[in-house]
Amino acid sequence: MVAEDSGGLPVFVYGTLRPGRHNHDRFLRGRTVAEEPARLRGAVLYEGPGYPYAVAGAEGEIRGELITVAPGEYGRVLAALDALEDYVPGDPLNLYERVVCDVLVEGGGPVRGWVYLAADRVARRLRASGTMVPGGDWRG
Repeated sequence: MVAEDSGGLPVFVYGTLRPGRHNHDRFLRGRTVAEEPARLRGAVLYEGPGYPYAVAGAEGEIRGELITVAPGEYGRVLAALDALEDYVPGDPLNLYERVVCDVLVEGGGPVRGWVYLAADRVARRLRASGTMVPGGDWRG
């Protein structure tokens, strides 16, 4: 995990925040400068209640988009995404943790970006009894 002061990093999205999905329209439309197809290796995707969870530490790959937020919108967008994901730094009840990972942009190399991964307690439950998303591409 990287410290919270890694401002300006793009955000890798793989669920309801992807272009064409309802939360993209609510939180990201008109606030980005780039949206590129990308992959997160070393993680798998599990079904959640209407949204997916990315779980790190497994052989697998997740498909999504790397979103570059417009500079003037960055702080507001990141705060809104944290609220959407119920993420509070250090809170043991988080469903997700926001961490920095290397993401592979299609046709390019690795780029460091924020990713919301399932918190440890959620990841343990999913590994034990969750339903994996085939191919790592959530269609919801």
